[in-house]
Amino acid sequence: MAELDFDLVSRKIELPTGDLKLLQPEEGAEIPDDGPVEWAPISPYWSILWRSGVQLARELSSRPLEDRRVIERGWGLAVPSLAAARAGAVVMATDARPEALELVQRNARANGLRIETAVLEWTDPDELIASTPFDLAIAADVLYERQSVAALLRLLPRLAPEALIADPGRPASHAFVEQAEKHWELETTRSGLVSLYRLRFGAE
Repeated sequence: MAELDFDLVSRKIELPTGDLKLLQPEEGAEIPDDGPVEWAPISPYWSILWRSGVQLARELSSRPLEDRRVIERGWGLAVPSLAAARAGAVVMATDARPEALELVQRNARANGLRIETAVLEWTDPDELIASTPFDLAIAADVLYERQSVAALLRLLPRLAPEALIADPGRPASHAFVEQAEKHWELETTRSGLVSLYRLRFGAE
């Protein structure tokens, strides 16, 4: 694991099943995710506590996930992964940044949880897909760029038969909904600014 060479601050995330303890890079904690949805921070994305990630964590904390295999697609502080693990899931958190995964492990231990991690570039996921079947794929705040939508929708059905994507209305969210509805069952719920997209994958 990577050595963490930045200062950390303690946070508390309130979930229906109880509070999560969270260590966050101090630099990221100084930039709250409360601006317009078109806004994005200069600080490394993974160090921000995204509101959509918190909302997805709240949704997962109330789901029956005992022994289900869950994979989180990159970035953020992996609050949804922590919530899924607390709900009984076997969780794989993935990111391209080793320091992000080291912090996930520290936060898991602080909450008495176990999470598997993998350093992974999502443009080359074949080894991971071949090695482990998953029941649910999750992601939060990944719909910034329209060109990434097609790649995401190609990837998700290969990971699991179901996906939950949380998004606060980022620029590519409309394209995501439009393309997803052409091929699969899509259910949308909304809490404040955050939409939760539930996709069930079947034959196109």
